[in-house]
Amino acid sequence: MSNNRIQSAMEKNEKTASFRDDDSEKEPEINYRGVKAMPFIIGNETFEKLGAIGTLSNLLIYLTSVFNLKHISAVTLINVFNGTTNFATLIGAFLSDTYFGRYKTLGFSSITSFLGLFVIALTAVFKKLHPPHCDSKDISQCIGPTGWQMAFLLSGFGLLIIGAAGIRPCNLAFGADQFNPNTESGKRGINSFFNWYFFTLTFAQMVSVTLVVYVQTDISWSLGLGIPAIFMLISCFLFFGGTKIYVKVKPEGSPLTSVAQVLVASIKKRRLKLPEEPMKSLFNYTPHKSINSKLPYTHQFRLLDKAAIVTPEDQINSNGSAANPWNLCSVQQVQEAKCVVRVIPIWAAAIVFHIAISQQQQFVVYQALQSNRHLGTSNFQIPAATYTIFSMLSLTLWIPIYDRIVVPLLRRITRKEGGITILQRMGFGIFLTVASSFVSAFIEKRRRKLVFTNPALGLHSERGLVSSMSALWLVPQLSLAGLAEAFCAIGQVEFYYKQFPENMRSIAGSFFFLGMAASSYLNSFLISIVHRTTEKAKTGNWLPEDLNKGRLDYFYFLVTALGIFNVVYFIICARWYKYKGSDDTSSVTLEMERKNVEKHFV
Repeated sequence: MSNNRIQSAMEKNEKTASFRDDDSEKEPEINYRGVKAMPFIIGNETFEKLGAIGTLSNLLIYLTSVFNLKHISAVTLINVFNGTTNFATLIGAFLSDTYFGRYKTLGFSSITSFLGLFVIALTAVFKKLHPPHCDSKDISQCIGPTGWQMAFLLSGFGLLIIGAAGIRPCNLAFGADQFNPNTESGKRGINSFFNWYFFTLTFAQMVSVTLVVYVQTDISWSLGLGIPAIFMLISCFLFFGGTKIYVKVKPEGSPLTSVAQVLVASIKKRRLKLPEEPMKSLFNYTPHKSINSKLPYTHQFRLLDKAAIVTPEDQINSNGSAANPWNLCSVQQVQEAKCVVRVIPIWAAAIVFHIAISQQQQFVVYQALQSNRHLGTSNFQIPAATYTIFSMLSLTLWIPIYDRIVVPLLRRITRKEGGITILQRMGFGIFLTVASSFVSAFIEKRRRKLVFTNPALGLHSERGLVSSMSALWLVPQLSLAGLAEAFCAIGQVEFYYKQFPENMRSIAGSFFFLGMAASSYLNSFLISIVHRTTEKAKTGNWLPEDLNKGRLDYFYFLVTALGIFNVVYFIICARWYKYKGSDDTSSVTLEMERKNVEKHFV
């Protein structure tokens, strides 16, 4: 009796699949505008980053000098803001993929971000919205913000968090949606788009940490915070200007629910034995007009396959779908869940990558403060915070070379669309973080040696003695860090976009920022552990306020060792990993999209 029921369900599946194939032929042809949509999307992203980074890059100084907050209070507020913003991307991605779609989410978030920047700018323009100016060097003697002044400022932060929650996970996926993933030109367009996205991001960072910061600190906070708000307003106009030519992917409902159903059903059926020929025996059903590409069966995570075992208790609807998807899932659902689970080990390696990169954005400023920052024999000193621009510069210079020269050359040799696979690109970037940390250790060792044997005469720093070593010696480690980001950071975004199911691409975009959020917490934990364990050691505290009394070089060697372990771990994961769309008998090569069904558009 049960065999007849299962056979009947399989026959219904075949009829449903046949009906779906016939109906899919009637789908209207999609008009991908590709490059024609890029001026609107790239322009929107450039001005959005100019606005957001222009405000956030100097926010610590604004909170301490205008709002008279104590340094520890300002740092805590910014850390909470950054962590909340990165984690909020998962919520924004879920709402985009489930209910609103990327176009509506980006439109709403862009307007919200503008309002957030506008509110923060108002706190600088009107004197009643911030505490009175204080000239005292002792912040405890200054009048702090009132409750409603702080509430008004935090409302601006709240709007920025809502805006970033939608913009960060969706803008990359929305840009890639404009290219046809089934053509060679479309695939190349997607690859180039990821590269040029980071090019514009870095360009915006360079402008923000130089020109915008200069206006804020040396001319006027009102003007300096008003400029980013204007940039964000321009970003909104550019985004809505391309509305008529955008390809807009319609959401299909909660994609996370499908993954949860597979996990629950596989646990319920964990004691069942898998059939010898899974593809012939497991429940096979694909929803009508699904935007997800048909995935071949893989033998990894076979425990999840049990979710697709048909039992006598499982009911099948007339259209071939499972009556209770929490008890029975299709093979397609299981393979989509496997895509998500397979990405997690690679994502974990990316967390350690971000930890190594963050050292080049934090401690390098302190190294510069206690190094000779003069240009030659002139009296001009390069601001310590400005040295991070060298990592941005190396990334900005490398991306056009890589995209226009290196990739076409490698493509002729390897016959791969991107020249090398995405995992190879990420792996090389992770290796470069090891090189950057290793070089950093020796540079710090040289700086510290010269501060005792040949200190810079006439130069002073609040943190301690200044070394005679030129701060330009920091450029090699920063350049390596910039190249590491050009390989691994861009590779991560491309990897998540291509390896997640199509209906989860906003969530895929949030994974990059979730990795950054996790790395910031782990980095803080690492630093606190080093502080506690070395404070009473014979070598002394490795990371004191005065670097000359510490051993920052030892800390860099520690980060190098962690990086080496991470490289080994990544290689193991990369060799084990199977790209989406590849079965167990195919070679592990990346193929962008093999779609048997059309996307569902509005």
